[in-house]
Amino acid sequence: MKAIKILERVLVSIPIMFGVAIIVFLFMRLTPGDPVDIMMGRGGAVSAGEIEKLRSEFNLDKPLHVQLWLFLTDAVKGDLGYSYVQKTPVTDLIRERLPATIELALTALLFALIISFPIGILSAVWQNSLLDRFSMAGAFMGISMPGFWMGIILILVFAVKLHWLPVQGRIDFDAQLAAGTGFFVLDSLLSGNRAALISSLKHLVLPGFTLGAGIAAILARVLRSSMLETLRSDYVVLARSKGSPEWNVVLKHALRNALIPTVTVIGLQVGVLLGGNMIIETVFSWPGLGRMVVAAIFQRDFPLVQGSVMVYAITFVLANLIVDILYTYLNPKIAL
Repeated sequence: MKAIKILERVLVSIPIMFGVAIIVFLFMRLTPGDPVDIMMGRGGAVSAGEIEKLRSEFNLDKPLHVQLWLFLTDAVKGDLGYSYVQKTPVTDLIRERLPATIELALTALLFALIISFPIGILSAVWQNSLLDRFSMAGAFMGISMPGFWMGIILILVFAVKLHWLPVQGRIDFDAQLAAGTGFFVLDSLLSGNRAALISSLKHLVLPGFTLGAGIAAILARVLRSSMLETLRSDYVVLARSKGSPEWNVVLKHALRNALIPTVTVIGLQVGVLLGGNMIIETVFSWPGLGRMVVAAIFQRDFPLVQGSVMVYAITFVLANLIVDILYTYLNPKIAL
């Protein structure tokens, strides 16, 4: 029965993804700037015939509704078109850049969970204590500081001043790492390349922490609020009256129920990890999907932007579906 419900949710999400694709298609076409002019340049050396030939090659000479129909029919077949600028299939470009973005997003999420869970739990248990006040003040700072500003500050301190961590890229230029999955940390572990593993981990620290700091601040505040509510519940009072150890009351009884709103926020923050990493990838010259999308927007590379946004939309849908499934395990009373 649960499998049928999951299938229904997946089928319902298909029109949403197509709606996102149509909106992005229309907005890109309404954006000022002609991709053909950008590709060919505005100099006098390019003839009108060459421009028209290129426009016809990319179907830009056809009416808007025809272009939309061609894009949607190709997308159903898994063909996201060719990049106007790089002359490469969009699926290949996304496949090449996506591992770097996923690796950075997972690192940021790991940083966020490691920081937020202890702070959120301890702040709730020791409410109004010095730790609680300092941690919530730090959470306010984490929410308030823009990611690009924090990234620049971290670069100045840990890269320029202390020379502890690298500034840009995913790995040192002289690191010998055989191509495999595209995830450098995983490839280093599989190949037993210790030098490449250390280098890839060092390159992940600054962008991963910068991207995860804001999410950690949000999760810490949400978890603290949920824990305060559950710690006052009747079943927690009953568990304490039975003589259960305090750590068992906090972790087994209170934390599990407090995780329901926290899991919701984590699912929503997956989009922030992907969308927000455009700025972080640009600051740290991280060769991921976000940085490629920023460049494609300026170059009016319509197929590349549309294909990348489709990936973002699918990720959002999958993240929300996973959150809904986790609800049923955290609280069996909740149905899909």
